[in-house]
Amino acid sequence: MRFRTSLIFIFALSFITSAQTQQNAYDIIIKNGVVYDGTGGEPRRADVGIKGDRVAAVGALKSAKAATVIDAGGLAVAPGFINMLSWAVDDLIVDGRSLGDIKQGVTTEIFGEGDSMGPLNDEMKRRRTDAQGDLKFGIEWTTLAEYLQYLEKRGVSANVASYIGATTIREYVVGLEDKKATPEQLDQMRELVRREMEAGALGIGSSLIYAPAFYAPTEELIEMCKVAAKYRGKYISHMRSEGARLTEAVEELLRIAREAKIPAEIYHLKAAGKSNWQKMDQVIAMIEKARREGLKVTADMYTYPAGATGLDAAMPPWVLNGGYEAAFKRLRDPETRKKIAEEIRTPSDKWENLLIAAGSPERALLVGFKNESLKKYTGKTLAEVAKLRNEDYTDTVMNLVLEDQSRVGTVYFMMSEENIKKQIKLPWVSFGSDAGSMPAEGVFLKSSTHPRAYGNFTRLLGKYVREEKVIPLEEAIRRLTGLPATNLELDRRGFLKEGYFADIVVFDPKTIADRATFEQPHQFAAGVKHVFVNGAHVLKDGQHTGAKPGRALWGPGKIK
Repeated sequence: MRFRTSLIFIFALSFITSAQTQQNAYDIIIKNGVVYDGTGGEPRRADVGIKGDRVAAVGALKSAKAATVIDAGGLAVAPGFINMLSWAVDDLIVDGRSLGDIKQGVTTEIFGEGDSMGPLNDEMKRRRTDAQGDLKFGIEWTTLAEYLQYLEKRGVSANVASYIGATTIREYVVGLEDKKATPEQLDQMRELVRREMEAGALGIGSSLIYAPAFYAPTEELIEMCKVAAKYRGKYISHMRSEGARLTEAVEELLRIAREAKIPAEIYHLKAAGKSNWQKMDQVIAMIEKARREGLKVTADMYTYPAGATGLDAAMPPWVLNGGYEAAFKRLRDPETRKKIAEEIRTPSDKWENLLIAAGSPERALLVGFKNESLKKYTGKTLAEVAKLRNEDYTDTVMNLVLEDQSRVGTVYFMMSEENIKKQIKLPWVSFGSDAGSMPAEGVFLKSSTHPRAYGNFTRLLGKYVREEKVIPLEEAIRRLTGLPATNLELDRRGFLKEGYFADIVVFDPKTIADRATFEQPHQFAAGVKHVFVNGAHVLKDGQHTGAKPGRALWGPGKIK
């Protein structure tokens, strides 16, 4: 009898302990928020329980307890946003907090627009070290996978993943010259792609208006993509033209997708240059026809009427044949300069001249210099600087590149507001900043930037969702989360569901907004209250906690 009583006591104690464990099953509970799960479905009022790095429950958790409880009354709770085109590759080495994007709710950065941080040979490492401007760092990796692991080990607040740059592969094997790859070189390029895909790359990324990518024929891209496709990789492209030959560039992308049997995405969808704005309807029709035919074709965009790249995008690609050292020699030669100046002024469909697309030197804003003596021109237009220097603007383009020994960061105003809204409405378009993620302090303030570095995602939710009602909030969140995660096949990311990784943003739909401007871009966004990455509290009441729980994320073809 005494034995049975002991058993009953032990059973009861076990039941009580189990109940207490259930009540304390969460590390964090986000209570009373309106949950947008990333599917685009109707939001619902619910609590979210986090345990470790996962979402443990979504629903009514009234009796549950946790070490940390956050009252999200009046706030939206959503999966963390995915930046489909991030250039934070250098920023995160110097400052891993990713403040510019974290304060917008971005929890995953996707790299690889043409140029990637690997694979690198010794000469490529030397060139990249020599090209460093305000941000200085050692290159302690060789492959792309090693770079992502380096960031994770060093400590970053956001997750990171990357495409392999088609330009990087070409530079590694063929070099910087305008020449065709030999059959042996194509084999070597395929092998490099195979290694990086097996190590977890997302696919192939290209940026075809710039040298040396400009020199690569379509067939070369197809061959690399065929290898990537074997590992469920994707192809993503800054197309060969976004202006005069926009529709032809779309055809090239669709051809690559068909022949390589690979999903394809257009980087920063746009029609650049006023004379090309009317082409957007045709481009949309082309893509939607391809989608109906079974091709997996998508796009991403940023939410501004201006792009940003370098002054080299105003010069013909042959200037950079052989790399920047060769370009600097050409820019010193009087006869060659005359030829370059003429091509800068003359509209052409043979190459993409972003200064022509902008319309005039008054619509090109200079934002990034290496040379301290040139930083006085930061924030001025090309026209203003040419006037100050008493030069023709074509000479200013060439001289600044030569004096700065760089491409010179430049913002070009090229797109129409009508097309921006038209693109935002497309259900297959996600979002990417095409910018870094900076802390608005220290060395980062030595240069200007594009406001998209601080406001791309919050601008969507404030200006285009709340104020202009272009799309509803639940659809905007789907395009920031579930859509890109599904396109990339990211493992248990992009949705707010039980068992998924706890990448979560809590924001105020009534106040979320971008504050950065072209005149004063180093300004953080407003309205994001809390951000969690892999279950860790990275942004608390709008302030960074110092946590760096970000991980390297891998493509579905990674060999385990």
